[in-house]
Order: sequence, then C-alpha cells, then structure tokens
Amino acid sequence: MAGRRLTQRQRERIERLQARHRELARQPADSVEESTVGSGVDGLVISHQGRTLVVEDTVGQLHRCTARQNLGRLACGDRVVWQASETGGGVVIAVNERHSLLTRPDHAGLPRPLAANVDSVAVVLALTPEPSEYLIDRYLIAITAIGARALLVLNKVDLLDDSMLSAFAERLAPYQRIGYQVLYTSSRTARGLDELRSWLQNRTSLLAGQSGVGKSSLVKALLPDREIRIQAVSAATGHGTHTTSASTLYHLPDGGDLIDTPGVRSFELGAIGVGDLERGFPELGPYLGRCRFSDCRHEIEPNCALRQAVACGAVAPRRLDSYLQLHSALERERRYPS
Repeated sequence: MAGRRLTQRQRERIERLQARHRELARQPADSVEESTVGSGVDGLVISHQGRTLVVEDTVGQLHRCTARQNLGRLACGDRVVWQASETGGGVVIAVNERHSLLTRPDHAGLPRPLAANVDSVAVVLALTPEPSEYLIDRYLIAITAIGARALLVLNKVDLLDDSMLSAFAERLAPYQRIGYQVLYTSSRTARGLDELRSWLQNRTSLLAGQSGVGKSSLVKALLPDREIRIQAVSAATGHGTHTTSASTLYHLPDGGDLIDTPGVRSFELGAIGVGDLERGFPELGPYLGRCRFSDCRHEIEPNCALRQAVACGAVAPRRLDSYLQLHSALERERRYPS
C-alpha cells in the first residue's frame, strides 16, 4: 500500500480540473446536469460499496450517491461536492484535493484508492500470527511515504506472560529508539485502550495489520455504537445489509475519525523511490552518503558509514539488513520493470 505518485504537471492539471468542477458545482443545476437539482454542497464519503457512495452532509445526514465517471475512483474519507438528484439520491460532482491517499492493487494490478486524507495509521501486532520486523518496516515506509503518523500496537497482551511480554518489548525497542510510540493493548481487559483513544483523537486514522491480530475487537471497543452506525449506512445504501468488505468511516466519541477497512491486511509499497525508502529509515539519515566509496554496497567495503553505525550501536543490525533488502528490491524493479 502506498501513496499515489504523480508528476508536477499531472498534479497541476488535475488541480485545474478539480477547481473547475468545484466552480461548476456551485452554479445552478441546469448549467451542470439536468438530472440534479440545487447547487453543490460539501460532503464526506463515509462508505464506498461498489458503485454506491454514502456521503455525509454538513449536519450529519447520510445520502446515497453516485459519482461522475470523470472523477475517477473515490475513496472513503474523500471530501467532495455533491448535488441532490431528482431520483432522491445524489451525484458527486467534484472531489477536493487530498492530502494523502492509501491504495492497494486491484485485480488488474492497478492502484485502487482505499482511504483518503488519512493522518495516522496504527499498525496492530499480536502473538499470532508471528510478527515480522520486515513487514513492520514495510508498513512504516508506506505510512511515511504518504506523510502520515505511525503507531505500533501490540494487542492481546492478556495472552502473554511476563517473559513473553519482555521478549516482545525487546524486539520493538529499536522502533521506540527512533521515535515510534508503542502501545500494549487488550480489548478483553481494556488495557491500553484509553491511551489508544487519546492517540486517535482529532485525527483521521485507520488500524492496519495481518488477519488475526484483533483489529476488529479493537474497533468494536473504540466504537460502542458501531452496530447502530452500520445499520444507518445500510439504510442509506438501500442494500439492506452492510457488506463486510466495505470501507467505512466512523466518528470517534472523543473526536477524530476511524476508517475501518478490511483492505489493509497487507501493504504494497507500490511506486516508491529511494527517497521514500530512506525516509522510512530515519536513523540511517546521518550516515547515508558518508561511506568511503560513493558506490558502497554496505556489505564488506572498508570505512562503510552504515556498518560503523551498527558497530557503535546507533543503528540496529536488523534494521540495516531490512533497508539493504528493500533497496535491492527497488534496484531490481528499476532495472527490470514489470
């Protein structure tokens, strides 16, 4: 999962088109589309189910909408301009600029928008499935690439004895040393839930992690009225039941929004560059480019700044190995694009 990367010219063209759409959206309906009535109003996409969008208006009412084809694929969390239609639903006619976008590949391998305007991502881990530091690193790179804030959550700690908890703490210590916060939680005992609520407050966030780590239990604990809200979304779509595969945005009781999506079981790095990779390893920043040889592979070359940083304890050995592995993968992709 990664942010969509566009050239400056593409970004400028898209923004000009969107600005024109927003201008048209506030004009009388007959100058925009005959099937719509009234002027355009602001809204928030809180669920995306197939071709159906559920848009929340400024007073909290939900509306079943479709979107104009020229807008491309929309995502949960998009801020839009929409108009009521003569059939009783609505039509999304413009999308406001996104400050972040998480995607995943569709069946054709193309990036599919998953969640827009995300400020923070909590990566949830547990005893099983066994956490992989390499996977954690991929999560953190993808989160950093879109400019979001990351949190590591070790969940189901009620299943861990003191020695197991200590071993996990040791494994996660390198992340804490470079500035990532680690929370220990249990939805069964409510341990750490207040701290998690505080971290999510006043942000648009989502929980990411492998299947089986307890994301759903955490979501239920954070959203005590989730079932009521699901019914409201289902009523708005007219589908009768709320599909479990749909991404949905919920307003947290203490402020902030949580996007619940089953699409973040795995992250794809997508089209990232070396700069994105380096930003995902902030502890390497002071040493990159300081090796004796400009083409240093950081393996056996003399006076390698990165290896020296590992030797003096400034960089965790496993983190450097992960960086080198991911860097090699990027090099292979650059030389042999698919």
